[in-house]
Amino acid sequence: MNLNQITIYSNKVAETVEFYKKLGLVLIVDSIPRYCRFECLNGTTFSIHEIAESPQNNGVVIYFECEHLDQKVAELKEQGIEFETEPSDKRWLWREAYLKDPNGNKICLFYAGENRLNPPWRVKS
Repeated sequence: MNLNQITIYSNKVAETVEFYKKLGLVLIVDSIPRYCRFECLNGTTFSIHEIAESPQNNGVVIYFECEHLDQKVAELKEQGIEFETEPSDKRWLWREAYLKDPNGNKICLFYAGENRLNPPWRVKS
């Protein structure tokens, strides 16, 4: 199986679209305010679907990998995006910074490099 599409729900689609455009996603389907879809660098797609009520926190974290994480965070802050945490190195060998989108969805911008797929503790097949 290949995970290649993720959809989130929003009662603020237009505002949420602008937020994700600032993060660098490329809008490829525009049916705002009902629906939109973005393409990420690796070809994965990410969509936003309108709902009537504000979505409740579902415990999901959306991860976007950024090769130059600290630079990206600085650029986003200059655009007015607020972060909950600054970039920091984690014991699982990733560098992460957290923020929320206009719907309260938790987002982690991170850089893991080789350690995302091949950490030192990877299960041997």
